[in-house]
Formats: sequence, structure tokens, C-alpha cells
Amino acid sequence: MTDHPEITATLERPPCEVIGLHTADGAFADLVLHRPDGDAFATLLWVPALGVAARHYEPLAVALAAQGIAVAVHEWRGIGSSDRRASRRANWGYRELLTDDLPTSLNALRAAIPDVPLYVGGHSLGGQMATLLAATTPHPLAGLVLIGSGSPYWRCFKLWVGLALVAAPLLANLVGRLPGRRVGFGGNEARGVISDWARTGRTGRYAGRGIDMDLEAALRRQHRPVLALRLRDDWFGPEASLDFLLGKMPEAPRRVEVIAPEDIAGAPADHFAWMKVPTDIARRVAGWMRAH
Repeated sequence: MTDHPEITATLERPPCEVIGLHTADGAFADLVLHRPDGDAFATLLWVPALGVAARHYEPLAVALAAQGIAVAVHEWRGIGSSDRRASRRANWGYRELLTDDLPTSLNALRAAIPDVPLYVGGHSLGGQMATLLAATTPHPLAGLVLIGSGSPYWRCFKLWVGLALVAAPLLANLVGRLPGRRVGFGGNEARGVISDWARTGRTGRYAGRGIDMDLEAALRRQHRPVLALRLRDDWFGPEASLDFLLGKMPEAPRRVEVIAPEDIAGAPADHFAWMKVPTDIARRVAGWMRAH
């Protein structure tokens, strides 16, 4: 889950809006908004995978905009356009991401395009964060879109993932941040994020240091419909992991589809390759949104 430049498709960059956002604690990042040529029938706040900069989702945003959906791509704190970088002196966790950064982006999208159905969605850990946002935001959302996502609960994976859930926070505390680009997982991540992620992986429950609300109870109340697209050969997001996450939202109608290579122009149906060829995925998302 690293910020690799090779996962970005080669294409001309279409016009887009860059909205500079400051969060309550002073952190800055750009929100990149792609509008359709005509009126949008829906808006979507998209949350990237851990360690992946917003710019790598431009092909997806362009493909969705071609389907009539306005897409704003959130930027993770600590990467890309963010003015923060994780270090021993600069640390944050799920509390900052979920109660400050993501609501700031969602509020900005709602203000930019106020009168059409509003969705949230994300890839991998971004899908988990989008799910928690859907469960906690006061905005009346129309639904939730997940691609290659699921809970990190260790029982849903092979044994070595459980070992990583122990080793990653230990390494992050030792170094002052997780050197994700060196170890092949995420970017250079704040130790608070890794601690919160690992806790969820070990226990199967969502929580975060400094978050007072009961996130598990909020998920049980989450009733907006969910579209979940699982990549057939994605070991980062196996079926058991997705099922475990969806099971936390018993009131939410869901549609689960499996993406195979023939659905993405023959590309591997893994965690990242679909990002270069998202046209069919964009059609599926748009069709589902129009049906709700």
C-alpha cells in the first residue's frame, strides 16, 4: 500500500478545482474536485488507501465524472499536498482523521455542490474510514461505496498479518513513525494511525485514542446502502475481511460484486491495478447510484 507513481495512468489532466482546506488544528491539504461537463446527479467524497496520494485516483475521478458524478478526492494527512509529515514530533491518529480531516473535506464538498445526493467511499483503509464517516456524520448521506476494502481483523487473513499487527506499532514507536516505504506497507505513517489500525486488527473493533464516541455502536446504526466491489485476487481485501466489515452494519442494504480481470481490461484483479483502468468500475458505481 505504498504511494507508487507507477499506479497512475498516463493521461491528459482535465480541468479540476483545487480547494485548499485548513482543519481545526491548523493542518492544510488540498481537496481536488472533478465535476462532470453537465450537472452532477451525485457527489462522492473519495478516501484513498493508506499511503496513496490523492493524485493517483485521478483516473477514477475522471471516469466517474464522465458518468455524471462530481468527485472530491480527499488527501491523507501526512502525504501528497498535506503540509504535515509524520515524525517523532508530529503524530496523529484516527481521532484527527475521523473527527477533523474527513469532516472538513465532506463539508467542503457539500458547500461546493449543495443540492444533489451525497455519497462517501474509499479504497482499502480509505474504505474503512469512509464507513466510519458514514456512521458518524450528521450529513444525510445517500450511500457508501467500497472498493478493495474490509476490516483488518487478523482472523480474516493469513497468520503473518497477525504478526504484522504486533510488529508495525512496535517499529513505529521505535523509529517515531512507520517507515512504510521501506517495509512495503503504506507511506511514512504516524505512529498513532498505526497504533489505532493495529488495535482494530487485533480486536476486530473500531476505536481510536481520544475518540469518545462508540464507533461500533455507530456502525450498527449505519443504515445507508452500501456498494462493495471486491477484487477477485486481492489478498489485501479477501472476502472474509469484507464480510466482517459489512457485518458491522446490519441495518445497511448492501450489494457486493466481484471484479475480475475481464472487468478491468485484462489487468490483474488485485489491490492496485484497477486504478489504471477504472472505466467499468465507474459505470457500476454510477448505475448503482442511479438505482437508489
